[in-house]
Parts: sequence; C-alpha cells; structure tokens
Amino acid sequence: MIGTREIRLLLVEDDEDDYVLTRDLLTDSRRIRFALDWVTTFDEALDAMGKGQHDVYLVDYRLGEHDGLEVLREARAAGCLRPIILLTGQGDGDVDIAAMQAGAADYLVKGQIDSQILERSIRYSLEQNRTLEALRESEERYALSARGANDGLWVWDLGVDSVYYSGRWKEMLGFPESEISDSPDEWFSRVHPDDVAQLRADIDAHRHGATPSIEHEHRMRCKGGEYRWMLARGVAVRDASGVATRIAGSQTDITERKVAIDRLTHDAFHDALTGLPNRALFMDRLGRLMERARRHSGHQFAVLFLDLDRFKVVNDSLGHALGDLLLISVAERLLIALRATDTVARLGGDEFTILLEIDHLADAVRTAERIQEALRVPFRVGENEIFTTASIGIALSVTGYERPHDVLRDADIAMYRAKSRGRGIHEVFDKTMHDRAVKLLKFETELRRSIERGELRVHYQPIVSLVTAKVVGFEALLRWQRGDELVAADEIVPIAEETGLILPIGQWVLREALRQLAEWQKRYPDNESLHMHVNLSAKQFLQPNLLEHIAVALDESGVDAGRLHLEVTESVVIENPEAAAELLERLRATGVGISLDDFGTGYSSLSSLRQFPFDTLKIDRSFISTNGDRRNDEIVRTISNLARILGMDVTVEGLESADQVQRMRDLGIDYAQGFYFSPPVDAGEAVALLGL
Repeated sequence: MIGTREIRLLLVEDDEDDYVLTRDLLTDSRRIRFALDWVTTFDEALDAMGKGQHDVYLVDYRLGEHDGLEVLREARAAGCLRPIILLTGQGDGDVDIAAMQAGAADYLVKGQIDSQILERSIRYSLEQNRTLEALRESEERYALSARGANDGLWVWDLGVDSVYYSGRWKEMLGFPESEISDSPDEWFSRVHPDDVAQLRADIDAHRHGATPSIEHEHRMRCKGGEYRWMLARGVAVRDASGVATRIAGSQTDITERKVAIDRLTHDAFHDALTGLPNRALFMDRLGRLMERARRHSGHQFAVLFLDLDRFKVVNDSLGHALGDLLLISVAERLLIALRATDTVARLGGDEFTILLEIDHLADAVRTAERIQEALRVPFRVGENEIFTTASIGIALSVTGYERPHDVLRDADIAMYRAKSRGRGIHEVFDKTMHDRAVKLLKFETELRRSIERGELRVHYQPIVSLVTAKVVGFEALLRWQRGDELVAADEIVPIAEETGLILPIGQWVLREALRQLAEWQKRYPDNESLHMHVNLSAKQFLQPNLLEHIAVALDESGVDAGRLHLEVTESVVIENPEAAAELLERLRATGVGISLDDFGTGYSSLSSLRQFPFDTLKIDRSFISTNGDRRNDEIVRTISNLARILGMDVTVEGLESADQVQRMRDLGIDYAQGFYFSPPVDAGEAVALLGL
C-alpha cells in the first residue's frame, strides 16, 4: 500500500527552478515518502525509463527539440508500463487529449499544481496502475487455464438443422445426457433474452462469410434457473462453392472470469473503505453531465466539495481505525441525505464530492444545508460519541468550463474559503475566490524561492522594563523583502503553515535570532539581562523533534538557554492540553523561558494560567484603552495580580502613548512593548535602542 514504503520518482525536466519547485512540493507530503531523481534530456529519460527502477515518471512537455509526448510514446513502445504524468506550463486541451491517448496516467498544468494536487495525482496513478496490472494478470491466468480446460463441444449440421452437444456441453448447464435433444433451440432458448439476438447475428454473419469465425460471450440459463456466462467459439465448414454446411465449435464457462473482471472494474472506480465512487468515476460522471449541459442550454448542475472539520483531531486522539469508522458513517449519512440520482464520491482522506442536477442555485444551497444539518447529529463510533461538522464549497455549471477538473477546482477553492470563515459553513464559488487562489499560489511559489534567495529577514521589537526604562530583550519578528515591499509575518505565517514551509522558516528565524543575540552579547558583555523572544506556530510546536531543533540552535549560537523565550498562543496548546502540558514541561526543563502570547483573545481562559507552565504572560493590545476607559485597566490589573500569584512576569503589548505607559506603570506591570518605544526594526537599528 502507498505510505508503507518510499515512492521512487523520476522527473524529466530541463529547468532547474522547476526541479527545485517539484522537489519542495514533494517534501511537503506528510503521508507519503518520496525519493526524487532528475534527468534533463530526452535520451537520459528513455535510458532511465527503460531500466524500470522508478514507480512514477513526471515528464515535462517541453524538452528542447523534443517534447514530453515523444518521451511518452517512445517509452510505451519500449514496453514501459509504469505511470507517466505529463507536466506542462499552460493548459492545452489538444495536448491533454493526446497525452491520454498516448497512455499518460495524468496531465497537470504547472501553475495549478500544489503539494496536495501533485500527491493526489501520484497516488491515483499508482492505484490505477496496480488495478490494470491485476487485470492483466487475471486475463493471463484465464488464458492459461482455458487451454487445458475440458470445454463443451458442439457441431451444427446446417443441412438437417440439428446440433450435436457433447456431454461436457450439457454438464456445464447441469443437465444429464438424456435431457438435451439435438435441436438448435436447446441452445438459443436458454440464452439470456438480452443476449440472444446478438448471438444469432454473429452466427449468421459468419455463416454468410462476413467474419472469419464466431466468438461470442453470453449468459445461459442452467437447470437450476441461474445464469452463467459462456464463451462460444466456432468455425464453419464450407463446400466447394463456399456455402457453409456445418459449424463446429466449443463452449467455455467464463463466469469466474467475468465476475473477477467486474470486481476489478468496480474496485478501480470505487473507494475501498466506503464503497462510494472514487475520483475517477466521479470525474467521468461530471464530464458526462458537462457534455449534456453543453448540448442542452437549460440543463444545470452543481458540484459540492465537502471536508470534515477537525477530522485530524479524531484520528490523532482516537486512532485511524475509529477515524475510518467515522468516515463510513459519514458516507452513509450523505447517501441518506441525497437523492438516488445524485452522485456522492470520496476523493480520499476526509474529502467527499457530490454531483447534483439542479434547476436553481437555491437547490444546491438547500442540499448543502441539509447535509450540514445531518452531520450535526452526533456519531456513535464504537463506545465514543463524536461531533463533527463539514465545510462545503459549491461550484455551478454556469461557468461554462470545458474540463471537469476546473469545476472541481472551483468547488475546492470555495470549500477552503468556507473553512477559513469557521466550521460548518458553506460557500458558493465566485471569480474573486479564484483570483485570490491564483494570487496565493503565486505568493506561495515566490515564498518558497525566497528561502533560497536569502530574502527573509528578522526584525526586532524591544521589550522594555517599566521600572528601569531599559531594553531587557527583543521579540524576533519575521519579514520578507519581496522586491521593494517588506512583507510582515501576518501575511507570511498562514500560508507557510498551510504549505509546511513554516518548519524550515521557523528554524531559520530561531537560529538567526540566536546568532544575533550572541553577537550583541559579545559587543555588550555587561548587559547580562538581554533576552530573545521567538514565536512558535502550531506546526512548529507539534513537530516531533522540536526539542532537538532548539538544542542545536542554542549549541550553534553559544547562547545560554535561559536567555531564550519561546512564545506560544493559547490556541496552539488548547486542542491537546495534556500533550501540550508535557511538552511545555520538557521545554522548561531545558532552561528555556516560555511565554503565553496574546492573552485575552481567542480561546484565552484563566484556567490556562495554572494548567500550563508559563514564565511570562503577555497581555494583548486589545486591553490597552486608547480612550481613557478605565474598565480595561482594571482587567489588566486583575490579570497581572493573578499572574504574579502564579509566579509569572507580565508584559503588555501595543503601547503607543506616554499616557498608556504611565498607566501601566501605575498598575505595576513589569514589561512592555509597542510603537511608543519602537516598531520592529532591523538589527542595526535595534543596537541603538540598547541605550534606552
């Protein structure tokens, strides 16, 4: 199965930037381990593909004087049976069709590929290839067994219109020798009504010389009343004038072969876990419905893309076995909530798609609401009661697309828009979503390359003691020098989190901040209280080797662990509080300081102050009144007093005026940061602030 071993890939690509991008996309996969090899020329590609050492081939359409279709055709002609995915810089319907006709497993447009699409394409190609291999093996086994089988024989004397049926022929149908006469009707009367006309037509065509032989598959009724599949073969014996006088042939029971082929065909187009149609069958039905809509202008349809909210929490907390049972239960509820004419499919993971024929947009919206209402009822899985909701994206046929993938893409984009707004929400796709998705994809691509180009920066905002008015530390904040624009962390982190780039970026920020702190320590050896505060995102906090990364960064810089403060928000630790508390204790044991950032927003609760081992509490800027409202000051005073009782320092964020600074001093706050002291600045400007 995919995921139990490393998948070997060969990329045929003459552009190094595209190779780097493909490598990074594959690195983002958390479910499948990939090993990527790379060749740049037509000859190298055919040589490597001829050795058969890779599971999947990714072939660029443009290869100098050759193109990817030539590679595809030459490889297939040489006997290469492994999946080949064609990559191109821009969509082209003719190339798409030519690629599929030449035997490509998939056709991807580079500008539309993200890590999830690429992983799905590879996974789907491997699954389809295994199905085809199983089918070929089944047919080969059947061919070998048929040669040695004791087939039933028959000879039809056309002159007297009588047929000799061998004992084996009669035995196949469950009859003894005496119960079958020599009438042709003994044969044709037992053929399934849907098959008999074509059988007679095939025999007549051969009898009159239109075909070289007879070969026909049909169902025959046995003595017990059940039908079995038979393969009839025959050749006519002709007189000197070419008139058929007899036809001699055989009958072979092929029921098991037909059942096996039907089962393999079903498996190729259905999800093994839920039994629902899979991506291939869904896309086929969507394509047929799109064709019908093109022929009939009034025909409308909608595609719903459904993703369960927080399904990963179920898998991580209860295990994959119960997660699978939940998916089966969700599939059953979807079938109940939909009409028999609707198609519901599972694409993989917790993603489902639904194809509806509709009269109005409201029909699709009502269906989404009905599904969300059905899923709100708790699921009973084993001994557990599980609550779940779904984010649903809706795409409509009015877009006039030619390709099913485009409709599914729009529904996917709308689903992500719904998920970003909260849980249990549905959204109807509009063009602004696509424009935003394209913009985000460009942003992501440039962000990947920014790491290699050295465009990332760390800026530093001072943390000031309200007692001494001296800088006691800095908060390290990520910036990206994107041309003339300096992009702030608020824009970078969400995309980096979604794509997995946050891990290498976060590690770089930690190492760079500690390197800078070490440099300041050498320049200002008397300033022993200077600390560095570094933020940890959710994915950074959950990575299994977090402590190892921190230890390496501290060792490289030579900075004492006590001078590093890691800042986490409560939302990072609240979803799995037991595991988070254990990890925070292990971090604290290393001597590193731990701060609870943005307290007072989102999930924040006072119980977290005693549940987790924080050293510092950072009160969010939203509590700092700008209009003299003293109620906020009392809230700050209460939080500060509670934090001190629990042995924590208190830092207030977002101070912008001398009045705010004085009020915080009067409230007994320890430390503060904000634009009143300084905005985040580069390392050179930060040095000047040490004299505050």
